[in-house]
Amino acid sequence: MQPIVRTTGGEVRATPAAHGTHLFRNIPYAAPPVGPLRFAPPQPAAAWDGVRESDAWGAGAPQAPYAPPLDTLLGEHVVTGQDCLNLNVWTPGTGGRLPVLVWVHGGAFTNGAGSLPMYDGAAFARDGVVLVTFNYRLGADGFLHLPGTVANRGLLDQVAALTWVRENIARFGGDPDRVTLFGQSAGAMAIACLMAMDRARGLFHRAALQSGAAQHTLTPPSAELVLTRLAEVLGVAPSVAGISAVPTDVVVKAQQRLRTEVAAHPDPARWGEAALNMMPFEPVVDGEVLPVDPLEAVGSGASAGIDLLVGTTTEEFRLFLVPTGLIDLLPEAAPAVTAQRYGLPQEALDAYRAALPDGSAGDLAAAVATDWFYRIPALRLAEAHTGAAYVYEFGWRSPAYGGALGACHAVEVPFVFDTLREAGTDLLLGERPPQPLADALHRAWTAFATDGDPGWPTYEPGARATMCFGERSAVEHDPRPELRELWDGVR
Repeated sequence: MQPIVRTTGGEVRATPAAHGTHLFRNIPYAAPPVGPLRFAPPQPAAAWDGVRESDAWGAGAPQAPYAPPLDTLLGEHVVTGQDCLNLNVWTPGTGGRLPVLVWVHGGAFTNGAGSLPMYDGAAFARDGVVLVTFNYRLGADGFLHLPGTVANRGLLDQVAALTWVRENIARFGGDPDRVTLFGQSAGAMAIACLMAMDRARGLFHRAALQSGAAQHTLTPPSAELVLTRLAEVLGVAPSVAGISAVPTDVVVKAQQRLRTEVAAHPDPARWGEAALNMMPFEPVVDGEVLPVDPLEAVGSGASAGIDLLVGTTTEEFRLFLVPTGLIDLLPEAAPAVTAQRYGLPQEALDAYRAALPDGSAGDLAAAVATDWFYRIPALRLAEAHTGAAYVYEFGWRSPAYGGALGACHAVEVPFVFDTLREAGTDLLLGERPPQPLADALHRAWTAFATDGDPGWPTYEPGARATMCFGERSAVEHDPRPELRELWDGVR
């Protein structure tokens, strides 16, 4: 007989998971955001009678699929629906006071779900951690900046999920005073925002940010440009009433069109910061939910008392260029155009050419984009944070695509979760990814959740200790400083 836990909403029964652990699927943490609640802040979930079963995943937020081949590489197999504010809990047992890890999924704020196979939490539960994944509103429903209603609804959903954890996780064997928030890509960018938000204060105590940091938000003027264009595509007024009158599936198709337009024509005059970030739907520094820029807030002490783990993969941007073949099609001028777009001086490209003497135009453009989009923001966050900060870099190169995929975006996620054998991961990792490396990453994240120390020195000015995971994992001091310093003064 599987355990039954009484939550604030009612009783829920577990289903068996791997390693003798227990999985509680599809627990509502807020009311379905439908009808008048579609563009409202999350509201309390209704209580239920009897025992709620955990035999099926809850719906992920409505979303369009990634463009091929990213749809298969990232394991996108999500049942979607508007009743999407639900979460899942893996636990080794309902007694005790174990550390808690809460995962915020990525997907450019328009895709993803907490139910993807590579996010299976059984290995963490096996090793004495209670693991929570959850879904939150995406795209226009979660992040479109609409006058007349609250901003950053997707972030408020995350606060509601963390509030549920605070109120309920002890009944699943977790310690509400030892909650670590971790996430990748847009999930990590969201965590940087939560570190800056008064409404999230006290709901988590550690934060692990993978391949995302505090650089990717929109100002209200840029968000207004996105709203204006979305309303134009939909043929409605740029208002709550106008967008609410459009069915969700139609809005999803329109927001996919906007993403395509931004990628094809990243004009700042048309899109504001979204042109650089290539994501039209992002958190907005609205002055209320997200009071100030997250990096500014962290530098002013907003994240004091939170232990921080932050890092990237070595070749993040190759995920977006290699599988599509674009890396071999970019013209010779691509590195210079990329550098100009991000404000990097043209003479700085000589340092990238020296670091990649045999690199093609595509290789150089990918390296520049990796640093601007991921690596430099991660280091800036570590340096701005006033508490303990640990930095890592994941350099293991996937053999997929003839080895060209490299240490790309998302490649570290199955290593952290110890889910190398989950169906579909071979498309991203190749046939025999190294289990000892997964053991090392999984052990580090478990240790960080347990006592705040992943097992290497903190990142300090001067030393800049960085744990470099790869074929021979070791601590290095300020890897590639000649490339880092190029970005001083460049946002």
